[in-house]
This record gives sequence, C-alpha cells and structure tokens, in this order.
Amino acid sequence: MQSPFTLLARLINGYPKIVAGLLVIVLAISLYGTTLISMETGTAGYLDESSPFGQNYAEYTSTFSADTIILLVETSDPTGVDQIRFMDSLEEDLRQQQNIQSASSIADLIKQANGGTVPTSSAQVTAIKEQVPKSLLERYLPSNTFTMVLVTLDTGLSKDQSTAALNNIQSLVSSTHVPPGTTVSVTGSSAFSQQMGAEMRTSMGTLIAIAMILMIIVLGLLFGYVSHRFLPVLMVGMGLIITFGVLGLAGVQISMAAIAAFPILIGLGIDYAIQFQARLEEEARKGSLIDAVRGTMMNTGPAVFYAMFATAMGFAALFLSPVPMIRGFALVSITGIATCYAVSLIGIPVVARLVSYRPKGVHTEVHEATGYDRFLGTLSVRIAKNPLPLLAVVGIIALVGVALDSSIPISTDEKTFVPQDMPALVLMEKVSRTMGSTSPVPILVTGDRVDSLETLNWMIEFEDYALAHHSDRLTGATSIADLAVQYNGGTMPTTESRLRAVLETIPATTRAAYLSGHGTAQISFSSTKMDTQAQDALKGQLEEDLAFTSPPPGVSAQPTGSFALFTKLIGDLSDNKDGMTVLGFGLVLATLLLVYRKLNAAAPLIPIVAVVGWNAVAMTALGIDYTPLTATLGAMTIGVAAEYTILVLERFLEERRKTDDVYTAIEHSVQKIGRAITVSGLATLFGFSALCVSTFPMISNFGITTVIAVGFSLIGAIVVMPAALVLVDQVQSRLEHRREVRAGIAA
Repeated sequence: MQSPFTLLARLINGYPKIVAGLLVIVLAISLYGTTLISMETGTAGYLDESSPFGQNYAEYTSTFSADTIILLVETSDPTGVDQIRFMDSLEEDLRQQQNIQSASSIADLIKQANGGTVPTSSAQVTAIKEQVPKSLLERYLPSNTFTMVLVTLDTGLSKDQSTAALNNIQSLVSSTHVPPGTTVSVTGSSAFSQQMGAEMRTSMGTLIAIAMILMIIVLGLLFGYVSHRFLPVLMVGMGLIITFGVLGLAGVQISMAAIAAFPILIGLGIDYAIQFQARLEEEARKGSLIDAVRGTMMNTGPAVFYAMFATAMGFAALFLSPVPMIRGFALVSITGIATCYAVSLIGIPVVARLVSYRPKGVHTEVHEATGYDRFLGTLSVRIAKNPLPLLAVVGIIALVGVALDSSIPISTDEKTFVPQDMPALVLMEKVSRTMGSTSPVPILVTGDRVDSLETLNWMIEFEDYALAHHSDRLTGATSIADLAVQYNGGTMPTTESRLRAVLETIPATTRAAYLSGHGTAQISFSSTKMDTQAQDALKGQLEEDLAFTSPPPGVSAQPTGSFALFTKLIGDLSDNKDGMTVLGFGLVLATLLLVYRKLNAAAPLIPIVAVVGWNAVAMTALGIDYTPLTATLGAMTIGVAAEYTILVLERFLEERRKTDDVYTAIEHSVQKIGRAITVSGLATLFGFSALCVSTFPMISNFGITTVIAVGFSLIGAIVVMPAALVLVDQVQSRLEHRREVRAGIAA
C-alpha cells in the first residue's frame, strides 16, 4: 500500500490546478468563519463550571451576585446642591433602564434626611451630613473630590444582558448634561471586562501584524538562498485564516491565553513552511520539479509530521489543567499547528507546480552554497567526539533550574494581566485606594433551613469571630442575620415564629440579596484592598474559622465568588504545572517510541529536558512570575523543542542509512538541515517576540519567556543534539551487538 504522502504527491503533480482550487474554496469558507470569532472575558476562562467549586460559584453568582456598576462623579464639591440635584435626576433616569435593580448615591441619603426633597442651600446639606452615620456617609462620599452612584444590575443576568445594560448606562451618561467642572466615568467589574475584551481584540490584530512583519524581515535577510523566499509567509497567512475560520465555525471563544497562541502559530507555521521549501529547493537542484515534489513529500512530509505530532503531544499535556484558559490555549495551538502543517504540505508543492518553480543554482548541493553549513558540520563532529563534558554542563544547569522552579512566585491577579493605563482599571484603582476592595468576600451558606434561628445565630457568631480575628483585612459583614437584628429593633428574635414574622417585614429586594428560599444564603464581608497572595492566605484562614465555629448540622459554608476564584487559581496552577510538564515528556517519548521503535528515539529528550530546566533559570534571573500563561511554558517548550530535535533526528537517521560512520552521519545531517533549522528557529523566535510588545503584561512576559525558550531549543537542537545522538547511538550499537552475539551462540 502506498503511503498517503506518495498519493498526495501524485495528486499534486497530476492535478495542481484542481488542488489549488480546493484550497481556495477552503480558504473562502474559513474567511466566513473568521467573522464568527468572539472574545472570552470574565471568569469563564479561569473556572471549570462542572467542578464542585464551579457549581457553588455558579449558584452564588446566579442567586446573589449582581454586578455593581460604579459611576464615578468627580468634582470640587461632591455635595453641592447642583451636584445633589444632578445625581438625583441621573438616578431617576437609570432606574428606568432595563435590567437595573437599583441606583443609589449620597443624594438618596440627603433627600431621605430632608423629608424626601433635595435641599435648597449648602447650609442644609451640611446640617444633614452631620446627622448621617459616618460609616454610611463614607460609603458614598469616600473623598472630598469625588462621590459615586452605585448601580446594581439584576441578579442572574447573562453575559449579553449585562453587556447591554452596561452599554445603556454608558449611552445615558454620555448624553446627560453634567454641571460645570464635573466629570462622570463608568467603572466597575463589568466596565473592566468590556474594556479588556476591546483591548484584547486590538492586541490580537497588532500582535499578528507585528509577527508577520518580523517574518518577512527574517526571511528577506536569511532565506535568500532559495527562490521565492517569501512563499512561507503566504503559507502562514493562509494557515492563520483557516485556523481562525475553523475556530469561528466551531464556536470557540478566544481568551487572553488564546491570543498568545497566534504568534506561536506564526512561528511554528513558518518553521514548517521553511522546512518544506528548503527540501524542495534541495531536491529541485538535483532533478526535475516533479521528482522534487515527490522527494519533498516522501522525505520531509513524514519528518515534519512526526515533529508536528510530537509538538501537538506537548501541547496536549495542557489539557490536564483544570483552568479553561490553559485548555483553550492548548486547543487553539493544536488546531493551528495542524492547519499550518497541512497548508504548507499541500500549498508549497502546489505553488511550485503552478509557477514552474526553479531553484537557485541548478545541480549544486545546498550545503555547498555557504560556509555556515560547514561550520555547523565541523562543530557537530567536535561535540559528538567528546559528548560527556558538554552533557555534564547542560545537565548541571538543568538541575539548578529544577531546584529553582518551585521558588518562582505564582500571580493570578487579573488586574496585573492587563494594560496598567487602561481607563477602567485606573478608575477602579482610584476607588479601591479610597474605599478598599470593590469586590466582596462572600461566604455561601447552603443546607436545610438556612433561615432557622439556630443558623442565623451561628452567622452572627461567625461574623463576630472573623471580624475580630481578621480586623486588618475584613472591615464589615452583612447577612440575613444582620437584617433580622436590624428589623427587630437591634436584637435577634428569640423564637422561630417571631423570626418568621421579622423576615416577612424585610423588603423582598433587600432580603433576596442575602437569602434565597430556605436553602441558600450568603454572608458578605467587606475588605481592604489585597493582592492575590493575601487573599489566598485569608481564604485559608476563613476556611479554618468555618471549621472551628462549626455551622449547625445539615448546613455547610465556604468562601466563594471572585475572591475565592482567583485564590483557587493559584492552587490549580501550582498543583498542575509540574504534572503538565511530566505528561508532556511522557507523551512526546511515547510518540517517538511508537514512530521509531528504537533507542534512538530517546535522543531528543536529552536537549528537551535541558531546555525546560534552563527556562526556570532564566525566569528566576529575570524575575518573571508564573501566570496562567507562563504556567504552560514547560509543556509548550517540550513541544517546540521536540520540533527541532526530531527534524535533526530524522535527517540523522536518513544519513545513517547511507554510512556506518556515526560521525559522518552527524556531520552530513547537521550540514544539510542546520541552516534550515537556524532560519526557521530565528523566524520562530522573531514571531514569538511579537508577544513582547503586547500591552498586556501577562502576554508580554509570556513573550519574553517563549523567546528565551525558542532560543534554548535552537541551541539544544544544533549543539546538544549531536552529543545526545552519538551517545544514544553508541548504546544502541552495543545492544544490537550483544543481540547478534547471543543469536550466534544460540545458533
């Protein structure tokens, strides 16, 4: 049976126009698919909704979590009569909007204390302010230069409904006449997510454009020894369009992590295209174009496929992560590299046949064109003849990296992932500096009769205990128990019947914010501003407090909401980071053993292991933390390093079949493929470097680490791989010799 590569070569040589037409049809369908791409923001990228925590989080958000949109009113006199009238009018307009639960501001407090009307003089306002409790006044008037209108959306809104409500509020604010010297800005988590999505779309286009420009520059400078040197750029462009189209048609949302995957796809895609064109150029110099297409498909087709498949296996290890953003990164990466491989495999031979491709310098060997190839060949032989010192140094540095890896901090603060000058973030920081955290610390209480007297008494006990023991972090608490005390004249009812009567007197909208039916309630703590490490510590302490105070039988309580989500993310990244790396090694090794079924298959693992260790040394030296993106670095590096090392291994095995001398095989293989790998490696490196200019710190730091990883992978393939090959080849030869001796004795 003929191989699929032989059949494909025959099809391309026989019907190049038909194959090109089919490729154009796929491209046209993909262009439509790109219009269906949507961006993923918010918590969906961090949370597995099918997990127990995810289910509790979903119950909390659908029952109690109502987005609060903050209208920041900045003025020199926040409680001036004109300002009070303006905010009162603005609130009335806001309450008329769809999906708005409530709107409140300092104007409500002043009107309530003034018999329901707006005061007519500053003296009246001053007198009223002195009557309002200080804690309540500070909620709406945290500064002498600004105040706030708090707009609460209905609970359980879908993402589209929340977005529509936010757009309506922004439109209303922009069309409202404001007093002189006053500005009104929209902020809050919804505004933050909306702006982040817009920034992500802009960033994605910018990164892809920069990566493509860098590709053109690299190919123009380094790939001039072939005809049509920019052909790989065309292949990558087509590969990206088809990848976008497939993702759009499949309904896959693009997250921040997925954006980082596209420059990586450009880098790897250009690598595949360069390998195919370099081999086509080499084959075309020795014979006819038809033979060159056949030789390229039969030799480079399988070699690059094995490398691509091993890279995909490295990325596949990321599916072990419980973080959807990381799994999305893996899905986009695998889809993209498979698409780019297929486009280069088919596209380059088809274009070559359509344009009657002619190589530069007919009937001359590629490696005779430059002294760089001879330099690589000489270097590889010197390394191969004395491999142990090099491998010892490589191994020591890798071990240092393994030891340092556990000391690298993990960052999950979403606010540090985005551009620090993003207006929504700047406004949120301004509010939080004055008021503390704008996000609550919620405790979800579930079970039988959470509105019983016993449970409400426990809530008061737990609140007092937590506030007393964490006074530096927690600033207040509100629950259905506090409302029961408030509506009973300052004391908790002493009987179940009295409690039932008191609960009925609480307005339904107020009660619904803290109690749903008889089985679900929440305790909402307010807090100071904290980073994720402090939040993680507080979450652990609250869990210990809950265990110590012990809810009534049949009732359970646990931290939830965004507060618990981002602290849980630290554990998810820490617990699975090493597992993903180990699984990546295992999958790549299994792939190599399945394909080659010889000990030689283990040779690429030596430089791959080294590169992973070197990465940790570089991250420590540069002070780069682990994030949801850099946590993928181990598995991603395995995939990228496997690409180059397998290409060297494939060419070595091809040359080894021609000679019994391992050093000659290494010299010829590195001479013939070294320049192509160098060009593709540098092109990949420049493609990845586009990430470094991202305005998103998480993506730019990931770009720095990936550029370093690609550079290390290139060194591993060209410098470390010859030492690994000769070492493994010697072991393989000894094993085969022993088998032959045993077979002779047995005979």
